[in-house]
Amino acid sequence: MSQNSQTTRELLDDLKSAMPRRRKKKAENGTDWVVFGSAGALALGFILWGVISSSSLGRVAESALGAVMTNFSWVFVIAATVFTLFVLVVAFSRFGRIPLGRDGEQPQFRTASWISMMFATGMGIGLIFNGVAEPLYFYMSPPPGTVEGSTPEALTTAMGTALFHWTLYPWAMYAIVGLGMAYGTFRLGRSQLFSNMFASIFGEKVSRSAGGRVINILAILATLFGSACSLGLGALQIGGGLRSSGIISGSGSAVLILIIAVLTAAFVASAVSGIERGIQWLSNINMVLAVILAIIMFIGGPTLFILNVIPNAVGGFVADLPQMASRTSVSGDESLAEWMSTYTVFYWAWWVSWSPFVGLFIGRISRGRTIRQFVVGVLLVPSVISLLWFSIFGGGAIGLQERAEKAQDQGAMLARLVDGVPDINSDLILFQTLEKLPVGPVIAVILMIVTVILVAIFFVTGADSASIVMGGLSEHGAEDPSKRSVIFWGVATGAVAAIMLVAGGDDPKSALNGLQNITIVSSVPFVLVMLLLCVALWKDLSRDPLMIRNRLARHVLEDSVDSAIERHDGEPFELRTVEAVIEVAPADASRHESAPIADLAAEGAAPDAPQDADGEGRGSQI
Repeated sequence: MSQNSQTTRELLDDLKSAMPRRRKKKAENGTDWVVFGSAGALALGFILWGVISSSSLGRVAESALGAVMTNFSWVFVIAATVFTLFVLVVAFSRFGRIPLGRDGEQPQFRTASWISMMFATGMGIGLIFNGVAEPLYFYMSPPPGTVEGSTPEALTTAMGTALFHWTLYPWAMYAIVGLGMAYGTFRLGRSQLFSNMFASIFGEKVSRSAGGRVINILAILATLFGSACSLGLGALQIGGGLRSSGIISGSGSAVLILIIAVLTAAFVASAVSGIERGIQWLSNINMVLAVILAIIMFIGGPTLFILNVIPNAVGGFVADLPQMASRTSVSGDESLAEWMSTYTVFYWAWWVSWSPFVGLFIGRISRGRTIRQFVVGVLLVPSVISLLWFSIFGGGAIGLQERAEKAQDQGAMLARLVDGVPDINSDLILFQTLEKLPVGPVIAVILMIVTVILVAIFFVTGADSASIVMGGLSEHGAEDPSKRSVIFWGVATGAVAAIMLVAGGDDPKSALNGLQNITIVSSVPFVLVMLLLCVALWKDLSRDPLMIRNRLARHVLEDSVDSAIERHDGEPFELRTVEAVIEVAPADASRHESAPIADLAAEGAAPDAPQDADGEGRGSQI
């Protein structure tokens, strides 16, 4: 066999071996009791620890967090940039045309619903909680070693820093997990298990190995703790909104537990109803409410100031990106190290801890889209929405604060410096900003109530998707886990948040902070897992049937053209396909084998070209 024929045969064999991987494999049924039992026991252990000695839990978590920030902050800084560059390279390389499903398959959800579900699950409640607080805080107290607070330069730095924490980088982390899940499940036919994303490295049976089960257990725990923290923070903000609007006089532990119970019932009901009816319906409603609230804030706030903030924020983000992306604790004094642990490294660890559940859910709703469509949708669209949200709410709050500072109107100020630190309560600052709008007290109260509903629905859409993901991980990656599994994990999420609030006593935030610290500490191994996932995903994509066909086409075409030029001595020729006969190895020399695809033939003026029955020149077989 010639070298060219051998290369063609090797590519055809690769294509044959790749094609069956596209067919859906029969999934295992029922609960994986090793994964479910282990994750449930560990979750119960954390809950009991918090009930028995919340102070001990808090001390251990705080100590572990300090060790992580001191010894591994550089890992988070480097990994965050690697993840962002990786997904961009994958999207805009030859891999971008690969569909997350069968060739020609249409997207499962409409683009508007897809974006609504993705955004509500991945970041919606965080933007409500921090949309005003973070830009305003950075404006009054910029990162150490940058600019002076409450100045025009501080505005640029504040908006650029907020976008750095909330746009491209976190969504890149989600996109890596989402790509791994969607490609492995819908293109290769694997079950929806976190461990199955590493099959290209450890083999297709990785999910049944001890290491694979450990990965799935860690993914469940990260999802459970992350959702519980989000539920607790959401309850605190809803309580603050009800108090600000005058509906309740206080928001003690009893009120917060009642809020958690109502939210838990809502997201469990939504999760049981399924993605198509529950999450999609709530996400679409929430996006409408968010747009209405943003329009009112835009019109009622300092509109011209907000319009100027938008390009200013983009400029600050682009100009400061190299410095922000490379900034570590050794870039300045102890104040910078403390700031990094409070913000940038904290955020990177937090997004990593959320990536198992958000990434798996985003991948689950992305069937039928190409990789390029997926990355553009996951990376760029939410980033643009975050830009507009932070500009309207954060920029609007800064505009109101700047106006009050210039007028020296203490009553109109949203925050004041206390010992050089802005006195900002994240639970209340959004509602305080709405109170300052010139829309009248009645409209302001209505806006607060709408915001409370918005927070509640944002959490419900995130928590019900988390329940579905945890249920699937407990049942061998089932695409539609059983209702009892979804209900169990949904109730467990509410129970974890409620018990930690009770364990916190008069200061419920302390218990949530302890649980949050544990979640961040658990993200350290996930950083390494996600870096390994980049390698596994690249290997899978390189062996995709579409990529092999492209390599085969280039090889056959280039070889045919080179041979035709040589055979026809530079004379004009044309290429067409004929069935090629390729000799097999010498041991089987008594037989010939036809290639499963056509080889190329060149047709030209060569005098020795074989003739068809009608006398036409058939051309030289290449």
